[in-house]
Amino acid sequence: MADIDNKDQAEMDPADMEDVEEVEEEETGEDENSKARQLTVQMMQNPQILAALQERLDGLNGSPSGYMESLPKVVKRRVNALKNLQVKCAHIEAKFYEEVHELERKYAALYQPLFDKRSDIVKAAYEPTDEECEWKADEEEELTDEMKEKAKLEEEKKDEEKEDPKGIPEFWLTVFKNVDLLSDMLQEHDEPILKHLQDIKVKFSDPGQPMSFTLEFHFEPNDFFTNTVLTKTYKMRSEPDESDPFSFDGPEIMCCTGCPIDWTKGKNVTLKTIKKKQKHKGRGTVRTVTKTVPNDSFFNFFTPPEVPENGELDEDSEAVLAADFEIGHFIRERIVPRAVLYFTGEAIEDDDDDYDEEGEEADDEEGEEEADEENDPDYDPKKDAAPPAECKQQ
Repeated sequence: MADIDNKDQAEMDPADMEDVEEVEEEETGEDENSKARQLTVQMMQNPQILAALQERLDGLNGSPSGYMESLPKVVKRRVNALKNLQVKCAHIEAKFYEEVHELERKYAALYQPLFDKRSDIVKAAYEPTDEECEWKADEEEELTDEMKEKAKLEEEKKDEEKEDPKGIPEFWLTVFKNVDLLSDMLQEHDEPILKHLQDIKVKFSDPGQPMSFTLEFHFEPNDFFTNTVLTKTYKMRSEPDESDPFSFDGPEIMCCTGCPIDWTKGKNVTLKTIKKKQKHKGRGTVRTVTKTVPNDSFFNFFTPPEVPENGELDEDSEAVLAADFEIGHFIRERIVPRAVLYFTGEAIEDDDDDYDEEGEEADDEEGEEEADEENDPDYDPKKDAAPPAECKQQ
């Protein structure tokens, strides 16, 4: 067989030999590319290599690329002119947000009569007319007149069996329990108090005053505290930081202040009493010590951490304030304007739909990655296992 092969090669035209060599080289190149791709896949599946790459990228984050340093002096000079223009843009943007704040204040006055009427209905100060109560729900569109009449009779029968409730009981408590951001703050001992919450209002700072807004929580008389209104004020800034003007991205909340709560004796849910047993080292006697310590409660919302004059906070206080700012902004922007939709759950469904869309995209990407792994002949599932203890992030 070897002789036949040699004979065939000897009889081949030199031009044909060149073609064969070129084909072999091309095939070799494809093999090398395939091996390179497989090697890359294996490397990207290695946790140690990924960690090293991430550390390298973290080190590069925010560092200059070197391109600016390579530019001629005259070009750098012009780039500085562009940066000065950018600073002026930031100051104009700050003025834009100040005017937006003025518009918010103007339209808040237009919304307020509607919100006041909402409050009157909730607390039974006003009974809406039949015309005001008419609402064509989506599921009722296809119902026949007979079915509508039957449903109406059943509802009237249920109403007769129950006591006639006043207004809309537990309106705001239901809103809070329906929203994850707020329900996470609620404790079981908070709920009896929030049943007395009748309204939440947003008040903007007066014209010419520093930008701020205040959340007002209006309560009916109750056995827990004597306040009728609890307030939380958020002070904002809408101007670029002189030391870092390019970081400006609209108004930011600088600090917030709550208010004192005049608790009825024994009703303060922000504190709890604990008993500890202490043993005397010498005599061995045991005594019981009673201590008052902070307690988890929604009403801690009204005593946020104070920001010192130097603006420096510990990590825990920073985290608390960051969450506080998010909650205050959410109540102002979403809860107060759309309270009834959070009461019914419709606004929550809309929010969930938004997250579902993002989740579906993520699932699709994961599916594509899994498919790539399955199609990879060199894929080793063992390489996806957890890294050794010394390689885990601390």
